[in-house]
Amino acid sequence: MGVWVALLRGVNVSGAGRLPMAEFRELLAGLGLSAVRTYIQSGNAVFESELSAVKLEAAIRDAVAARFGFAPETFVLGADDLVAAATEHPFAGADPARVHVCFLRKTPSPDEAALRALALPRDGWHIGPCRFTLHTPGGYGSSKLAEKLPRLLPQPMTARNLRTLEALRAMLA
Repeated sequence: MGVWVALLRGVNVSGAGRLPMAEFRELLAGLGLSAVRTYIQSGNAVFESELSAVKLEAAIRDAVAARFGFAPETFVLGADDLVAAATEHPFAGADPARVHVCFLRKTPSPDEAALRALALPRDGWHIGPCRFTLHTPGGYGSSKLAEKLPRLLPQPMTARNLRTLEALRAMLA
């Protein structure tokens, strides 16, 4: 039995993608997942299952669509992948609310010149396996680089800050 983390994109954001966490936990348990726990209201769950990540992603996305009427992009990570995302970057010691990991389907190869053109002087980024880590000391919401990431990394993604990843990591223990 593996321990997994599910990250759903666009859940409970500005009134869209409404997904009550108690009902989300029930939905996951109904899929046969065990030890289901959620973290905050943005579509984060930790659970146990014998299924593969690919099968879990499809099952969760499809079940949410059937019950709630929208099919969120769903990323399922193993414990090792979550730990790597939280630690394998050059931003140790930075405010964890200012470092965001964008989870992707494949390792990105963005236009570095375009990244530099949009970045503020103190912004930084790091590319890892199936992820793009962005450090925005001035805040993610005010970063032009963060705003343009969907265009610069044209593939499905969802982002979480290090504070959230650390909370999910603690839930894995």
